[in-house]
Amino acid sequence: MEDTADAPTVLVVDDEEDLLSLLEYNLTQEGFTTLTAENGVEGLEKARNAVPDLIVLDIMMPKMDGIEVCRRLRQDAHLRTIPVMMLTARTEEEDQVEGLDVGADIYLSKPVSVSVIVSQVKALLRSARRYETPPDQLSVHNLTIDRDRYLVFQGTNGDATEMRMPRKEFELLYFLASHPGKVFSRQEILNEVWGPDVYVVDRTVDVHVRKIREKIGSPYIETVKGVGYRFKE
Repeated sequence: MEDTADAPTVLVVDDEEDLLSLLEYNLTQEGFTTLTAENGVEGLEKARNAVPDLIVLDIMMPKMDGIEVCRRLRQDAHLRTIPVMMLTARTEEEDQVEGLDVGADIYLSKPVSVSVIVSQVKALLRSARRYETPPDQLSVHNLTIDRDRYLVFQGTNGDATEMRMPRKEFELLYFLASHPGKVFSRQEILNEVWGPDVYVVDRTVDVHVRKIREKIGSPYIETVKGVGYRFKE
């Protein structure tokens, strides 16, 4: 086991006691500082107190379900950029889209092995770290994308609207805006923004693009039918 003094902190929120214990043990063995919570209310409280590096979040829980927990995380200025892995027995596509809609980064369906969960935790954290030291700001069209503060400003300097986005929405916008005019397939976007080792469902990119368009408007990101997306040149 590695020294956990400076280890990333992972918060696991799930009402299945056996799975909670297994994940706590295995994540700790892998060198993570591991926190656990058995319901959504406790999970949200621990997230606010500890501000973990990643949250593994079940959907079906007592007191407050994972959808509402994720929604509140994304509304909190101090917690909105924390990567969230949804872990749930719900497998219907509309359930997956609902999880992504409220800001989950990836979505794993139970039953899933502990080793897969641990590997995806590592991959998601690697993906998050890739974006910690980019150029401070990117200005394109009437958008200013501030990587240091995870903020997007739309409009002129004297009359700009400030927007905050969940981490993956922000990183997707930054990636596309960094390459105006270039077309990227969904798989290329997944590899660049989430990383090649992170498992995500097929609709992930589409849902995130839709959420970005809802915030900044539709003209910026263009759909290239049968291929993928590009940022307006």
